[in-house]
Amino acid sequence: MMNLSSLLLITLTTVLGQFDQKQEVATANQFFQMLDKEGFTEERIQFKNDTSVDSLRQQVWYWAAEWLYDRQQYEQAVQYGKKALPLFRYDNDDRAGCLNILGCIYVHMGDVKQAADYAKQCLAIDMKSGDDDRISSSMNTVAGIYMAGYQAKEAEQYILQALEHADKAKNPARQAVILGMASEIYHTLGNDQKALPYAEQAYRIDSTLNRQPQATIRQSQCASALLGLHRYQEAERILRKVVPALREIGDTHAYAIALNRLGMSLLCQKREREAIPYYKEAAGLFSKMGDLYNEIHSHRGLYESYWTVNPDSAKIELDYFDLLKDSLYTHATADALSRYNAEFGNDQLQQENEEARLKHHYLIGAIIVILLLCAVAAWYTVRQMRLRQQQTQELIKEIERLKNEMMERKAETETETAPVSAVPDEDRLFLMRVIEVVNEGMAKGQLNVEHIASKLNMSVQTFRRRLQNTAGETPKAFISAIQMEKAVKLLKESPDIPVLEVASRCGFEESSSFTHTFKRVYGVSPKEFRYNVKM
Repeated sequence: MMNLSSLLLITLTTVLGQFDQKQEVATANQFFQMLDKEGFTEERIQFKNDTSVDSLRQQVWYWAAEWLYDRQQYEQAVQYGKKALPLFRYDNDDRAGCLNILGCIYVHMGDVKQAADYAKQCLAIDMKSGDDDRISSSMNTVAGIYMAGYQAKEAEQYILQALEHADKAKNPARQAVILGMASEIYHTLGNDQKALPYAEQAYRIDSTLNRQPQATIRQSQCASALLGLHRYQEAERILRKVVPALREIGDTHAYAIALNRLGMSLLCQKREREAIPYYKEAAGLFSKMGDLYNEIHSHRGLYESYWTVNPDSAKIELDYFDLLKDSLYTHATADALSRYNAEFGNDQLQQENEEARLKHHYLIGAIIVILLLCAVAAWYTVRQMRLRQQQTQELIKEIERLKNEMMERKAETETETAPVSAVPDEDRLFLMRVIEVVNEGMAKGQLNVEHIASKLNMSVQTFRRRLQNTAGETPKAFISAIQMEKAVKLLKESPDIPVLEVASRCGFEESSSFTHTFKRVYGVSPKEFRYNVKM
């Protein structure tokens, strides 16, 4: 049975189709009458009979983009937004609004580069206007795009400025949106002590304004921060209310994310069987939406939930998890192939002779061969990465052994009981000294090869050669392994230290660089590693 939301979508889409064909005032007014009846526009938009066609197109197509975006119909929304944009000929708030909605749409479609282009154009216009409300909105959009591109540290800079402008504008609805984004950013950065108050403040504002759908999303953000703070039962209580509310609202994306979070809250409480159906439903929804990033998290949750319940199912989920991680290559190839198929179809319509068909067969054969070669190359690359990961982990274990040996030697020296025969050979002494210098340099950010070689009274070339011969590794790889050894120790032994501080103590200037390096070595983020240790 069709619900009211689906019926409205069909009806409004039909009216839009009629407008696209005839572009008449009566059809435009009918479209805006429906939007007004739904409460989507603040006031009724009505055109006179002598309104120009360009004005009709501009307004109908822009509002169609807004409405379709709100209904998560992104493909249709972007088409109308792109048709409307050229009709906004001046750099004013109307053009900025159209650029902003296009940026938002492309974020949800996963095209971060295109989204950033539109959002930056919008921000430039708004900065010239001096309007704090518009500036805060544009900065929030740019921050969201950086988040979509997994650059939370860069997003933080924009969201903090957005908060300043929103405070000046005194627009509570805007403040709630930006506070919610700030919560998401700090959660991603591993600083849930900051994330939680932002989400709670946003929830209070939306509740006061009686914006129930937005307030429900803020509750979901509160639950996310509570999970990061290991307050699992509190998070579960909130999510038990949030999940049915989001399902009722019809926000599929937020609903699926909440399902993932509810699954995680149960998994963290060792209630694996209860977590499975939530992760399963979320995985199905993300798959339909094409949200690869969140789908990966669903399958990881299923793998961990099945581990003690059904090992065979756990293995299937692990294989699927690995497949999704490596599927960026596959998506790029499918994109290229779909473009080729579209061109091929057009050629068939134009040329029906046998010679053309033969040429296309040869092209298809060539593409298949190329895809096979690329698949082999991708398999080899993944295999090499995993082999390198194993080697790095072995090196980290060796560094840990050397550090323990160093501590034992120091203890023996202090008690003056170290026998002469216990002195390590020259190579081990060299490696111990390298580890010592690197550990000293982490806090000061002095980890470049030139500095370390100087501390060892060696030329850079001599140091590189000596380390390669002794450890079988380049200085960069050896230094990175020492950093990772310290990172693991801090994550295990100091659970209250934020990930950002762990990165700093290990000599990383950017937390994103630390997360990337850690994930390359251990296959999980520092936050996930710490969570697994506590399980």
